[in-house]
Amino acid sequence: MKRPQITAFTKPWDEPLPQLAEKLAGLGFDGVELAVRPGYQVEPENVRQGLPAAVELLKQHGLSTPSIAGNTDEDTIAACGEAGVGIIRICAPIDMEKGYRASVDAYRRTFDALLPALERHGVAIGVQNHYGYHVASAVGLAHLLEGYDPAQVCGVLDMGHCAVDGEPVKMAIDIARPLLNGLVNFKSAMHLRANGPELPAEYVVHWSTNDHGGYNWRELVTELHRIGFDGTFCMPIEYSQQAGVHGQRMGDDVLPFARHDLAHLKALVDEIYG
Repeated sequence: MKRPQITAFTKPWDEPLPQLAEKLAGLGFDGVELAVRPGYQVEPENVRQGLPAAVELLKQHGLSTPSIAGNTDEDTIAACGEAGVGIIRICAPIDMEKGYRASVDAYRRTFDALLPALERHGVAIGVQNHYGYHVASAVGLAHLLEGYDPAQVCGVLDMGHCAVDGEPVKMAIDIARPLLNGLVNFKSAMHLRANGPELPAEYVVHWSTNDHGGYNWRELVTELHRIGFDGTFCMPIEYSQQAGVHGQRMGDDVLPFARHDLAHLKALVDEIYG
């Protein structure tokens, strides 16, 4: 079985792409999930020209680009097809003014309208589960994506979000397996109390390293190996500020934690995939 490649989501860094590519290659990543967003190295309004050029530059540094996080408009789909990027990763927020079912129906209408472009360009929309008022779990992905060919609309399983939503690894893999198209996330979260014991308890989701999350990375790698998964393990590089400080760590503030998690994930791949 082919060993999965390990990629890094570039969200923490808005620095020039050559500098970022050198940094991520030096850390030991195999590739990237490029953030195609305003203020980043490739912006949505320049995606047709910018994405193929960015993918080529990354390739020169030994980095693949199997996925991006960006819009699902036809320009982005066409740019991905030209650049050889297989998946546009999105999340699916739920609009509670409409309600859950109406929100899901709206996503499915959007997917249906994009199917011809996705098939024409050989690109898939990858929907990642996300805790809270989103499609939050593997079972939520199964409901949202029922009937779609994963070659066009697939699931991107994120056990960090499943764990805080209460879904165990083995069950999540069993549910998500038919939805996958070669991309799974690796990050870790826990519920952390946000106020003192003299007050009614309030909890926040805190993103941390693999040692402190709500699921075991070894179990996830083992289950993925068992089902024959040999695609991409993407590390979103998401780490919260210290307890009580709002927001995510950004820029090189994430590096000690990313190195720690990358070393752990590489060791698991070496041991389990051989």
